[in-house]
Amino acid sequence: MKNLFFAASAVLLFIACDKAKIDVKTSTGTDSIANEEWKPVDSATATKAWMEFATPGDMQKMLAKSDGVWSGENTMWMEDGGKPMTSTSTTTNKMIFDGRYQASEHKGNFTGMPFEGMSITGYDNAKKKFVSTWIDNMGTGLMTMEGDWDASKKSIEFKGKMTDPTRPGKDCNMREVYTFVDDTHQTLEMYGPDSKTGKEYKTMEIKYTKK
Repeated sequence: MKNLFFAASAVLLFIACDKAKIDVKTSTGTDSIANEEWKPVDSATATKAWMEFATPGDMQKMLAKSDGVWSGENTMWMEDGGKPMTSTSTTTNKMIFDGRYQASEHKGNFTGMPFEGMSITGYDNAKKKFVSTWIDNMGTGLMTMEGDWDASKKSIEFKGKMTDPTRPGKDCNMREVYTFVDDTHQTLEMYGPDSKTGKEYKTMEIKYTKK
């Protein structure tokens, strides 16, 4: 049944995208989107690619080792060189969709207010990159990031963007370094632009210990 699903998906993709031009209905009429770099793929190749894309591997298994409940010691800086603020948090990680992604729920406090956040982290088999999304109760936007695994440092460096509410309609660049210290300790370092200068600085560090 699973193979049938992959085959059907691959055939539909092949039929839908095997055109140099795709017509899209909009409120003002029909627009054409040119795919000049598109190269047709035969159904057997497409089916194989979809199956490899959907099958969890070593990187997903590495994420699964982080399943469980973690306590966090948080340090945050509101501006470059500013006074650090400290707090504690709890993170619960759980692999979902048969080991394809890791869903994480974060609870703590921020300047005395309850804080809740949720992230989805995975490894994109086609891109050969880690991917991550983040939402929380301190905003209404979505942060998306991609990262590369550095085996020598046992870390993932994520880079991405999030909404900058101080500049309506604009995003700001974000960077995270997630280090797997050992089976019971991890560290997350987050970097973003200083509100006055726009230069990157460390905005937050969380030291995790598995309960």
